[in-house]
Amino acid sequence: MNFNEIPEFSKEFKYKAKKYLSLVRDLEMFKKIISKFPLGNGKHFAVITIRDDIKIMKARLFCEYLSKSSLRIIYSYRERESLIEFLELYFKGDKSNEDRERIKEYLKSIGKI
Repeated sequence: MNFNEIPEFSKEFKYKAKKYLSLVRDLEMFKKIISKFPLGNGKHFAVITIRDDIKIMKARLFCEYLSKSSLRIIYSYRERESLIEFLELYFKGDKSNEDRERIKEYLKSIGKI
């Protein structure tokens, strides 16, 4: 499985990694899980959008530093290309839902809208 991230995700991740010290390790663990189960396994994953062979997923990213709480991560899974692209990372306490506009822009940028 190949992984990529859009610039907005990179910026959010860098900022949050300073705040939540275990985040780099937590993301690596998350990558191992979604390499085996790209659409998730269990109640902590949800498909938000489907366009052709692309699925936009929302999942909980358990952060060791946060202990009982978790972050939300939005990613796209392109089955044909075996590619996962990270789109957004946010703390549920700061924001209740994903950025729908960012998802639309992402889908436009890859020609799926």
